[in-house]
Amino acid sequence: MGRLAAAGIILVALVVLGAPPAADTELSGVFQEMVKSECHFVNGTDWMRFVKRFIYNREQYTHFDSDVGMFVGDTPYGEKVARYWNSDPEWMEYRRAAVDRHCRHNYELSTWFLVGRRGERGAERIPSGPALGMTL
Repeated sequence: MGRLAAAGIILVALVVLGAPPAADTELSGVFQEMVKSECHFVNGTDWMRFVKRFIYNREQYTHFDSDVGMFVGDTPYGEKVARYWNSDPEWMEYRRAAVDRHCRHNYELSTWFLVGRRGERGAERIPSGPALGMTL
């Protein structure tokens, strides 16, 4: 009986902690700002795309896309930020050069490792069994 009561208390605690906050509750005051940079490669360095995403509290508010060549706002606030950043030609030239500075550089660093492993058979090196799902 003691185990069942303890399990019930733990279950209730998990449900309460995992529940989203109600609409009228106050925010915790913890904010998160995050910047993510991505390089997309097609046929090696024949075509590359650089995307830099600016995220605040799990919402992307603006991003830079090298295919577009400028910042694009994803929210009303992000549109203001994008207009401000797009108005500075020196900053925009720096951003546009990120494809070469960031993507080409990283591609050249990792090519020897990635391309050299294409023909290798990796199945013999990977352990099999129930632990496989836990380790990956």
